[in-house]
Formats: sequence, C-alpha cells, structure tokens
Amino acid sequence: MKDTSSFDDPALDRLREDFPGHHIWRSRRWDGRLGEYVATLIDPKAGVDATVMRADPVELRAELMREAVRAGGAYRNLR
Repeated sequence: MKDTSSFDDPALDRLREDFPGHHIWRSRRWDGRLGEYVATLIDPKAGVDATVMRADPVELRAELMREAVRAGGAYRNLR
C-alpha cells in the first residue's frame, strides 16, 4: 500500500529507491501535520537499529548510510 502522505515528496521517493532494506515514511504530528522522516528496518543486512528517525531527508540519508556500514555492508554511491 502506498503511503498517501508522500505523493508530493520526491526526497522520500529517492530515499525509498536508494534504501530498499527499509520501509521509509513520514510520521504524523499530534496536530495532523507531517513530522519526521522514519526508516523501519526490514532487511537485517541493511542496518542495525530497528527504527531511525530524523527531522529531514538529508539527515535520514546520512544515518541510513551509517547504518549500512554498521551492518557490515557498504552503501552504494547514492545521490
């Protein structure tokens, strides 16, 4: 099922494409607005922490790259 909160978020689409070992989505704040970028681990080869949350897509990308290294892999040359 496609997360309907991300239809106009190309950064979220790129994260999903570049990190297929995670389910990546945006949280919702208590007031209904979009919140943090969230990555939930679905492939143990892609990371160590079960969930990673960051305020923006650049920070989440950097953390997911660190997660790949922590898991014993290397990340691809990503955008």
